Amino acid sequence: ACDRDPDRTADPRGRRLDMRHRHLLRATAVVAGLAPFLVPELVSAHGVTGRDAAFVQSIDGPAIGPFLYLGAKHMVTGYDHLAFLVGVIFFLYRLKDVLLYVSLFTLGHSTTLLLGGLGGIHANAYIIDAIIGLSVAYKAFENMDGFERLGLRFEKRAAVMVFGLFHGFGLATKLQEFTLSANGLVTNIVSFNVGVEIGQMLALTGVLIAISFWRTRPGFLRYSFAANTVLMTVGFMLIGYQLAGYFQS
Repeated sequence: ACDRDPDRTADPRGRRLDMRHRHLLRATAVVAGLAPFLVPELVSAHGVTGRDAAFVQSIDGPAIGPFLYLGAKHMVTGYDHLAFLVGVIFFLYRLKDVLLYVSLFTLGHSTTLLLGGLGGIHANAYIIDAIIGLSVAYKAFENMDGFERLGLRFEKRAAVMVFGLFHGFGLATKLQEFTLSANGLVTNIVSFNVGVEIGQMLALTGVLIAISFWRTRPGFLRYSFAANTVLMTVGFMLIGYQLAGYFQS
């Protein structure tokens, strides 16, 4: 009996905290173990496949349907964008708040997508994608009350919009990798942007349904810290992968 820790046995919160840390370590270990396989897949999904790239470069003139499809496909398979949106809506319980934050994100990424696609504004794809990874880690850390514990406060809505600008540049850099015909370029870029919004709406609907269901379960708050730790870990892995590509290029 003398070997037992009186504080741990007397306070059930200590046991809950201990369990929380164990779940957290397990989840992080799983993500770290999958990193060599997971991160390249996530990054490659963010790009445009060879078949789609060849098709895009062969188009001469307005092609609304194909670019709508490509935009929607890019967003649905753009796991870095979706990971950020998961972080954004993770603790948003009211639909009007979800619509507000998603609208700010949409305004940000639509602006830079159009500027990059039509205005000829270029940026290094590796650096932009590293910042996108940072946005995922940032939002997860914010959900864990990390900044509040450090005594730091940032305007959440402004942060979502600013990161949206970088996400839009990430989309634009993918189009800038190809030689697009000037004939119908405006129509095609706008169609791609609309497709992105359609894909975002479809993906977000699925994410909202999943998170809303999870919130009805007693384990939501118990595992929310671990879930955001995993999200933050993925963000940091994306940063590392993109920075490695930048220094090797």
